[in-house]
Amino acid sequence: MGINLLKMENRFYLISEETLQNKIMASTTDIKNGVVIKFNNDLFQVVDFQHVKPGKGAAFVRTKLKSVTSGKVLDNTFPSGAKIETVRVETRKHQFLYKDEMGFHFMNNQDYEQIMINEAVINAPGLLLEGQDVDIQFNTETETPLTCDLPAFVVLEVTYTEPGIKGDTATNAMKPAELETGSSIQVPLFINTGERIKVDTRTSSYVERVKE
Repeated sequence: MGINLLKMENRFYLISEETLQNKIMASTTDIKNGVVIKFNNDLFQVVDFQHVKPGKGAAFVRTKLKSVTSGKVLDNTFPSGAKIETVRVETRKHQFLYKDEMGFHFMNNQDYEQIMINEAVINAPGLLLEGQDVDIQFNTETETPLTCDLPAFVVLEVTYTEPGIKGDTATNAMKPAELETGSSIQVPLFINTGERIKVDTRTSSYVERVKE
């Protein structure tokens, strides 16, 4: 491992080549969806980006960033070639165990180690069912969970909704339905209690009825 001499604020520091590459030398060319960066004293995940080369003026990168601590989304423009500080992350499969007053408890699918995470980092906590597999992204520097993502679609049972209207298969008219996880979403009028439906976890919205 190489050692470099880094000058900051008129002081010199010894820093490993790996750290220099991973933290100091990253630039806008490294921006892509899913990358986590340190920005404005917070951690943000890049959810969308576009490299722009205007006819006049300098090139830049237009980004949409989501705070991994608050979930807040902001738009930010970086000059092309600007230095950014990335965070090394790792995604690990976990299984949802249960929820209590402390938070949501998960188990690592490989080593069976259990962790507890806050609701704020889960993309659709209301759609979590015991035994559900999720992808949890960790900051490997601190082993802090950054995001918890359910599969794009889950199948859940409707535990209560007003009786459906026989023969009415229109999907433009909706009604509330309670799911087995305890949360409620809007479903078409023809959906009945006891039926299973596919739900989009990214929007918490009804997709289709699932036939057994």
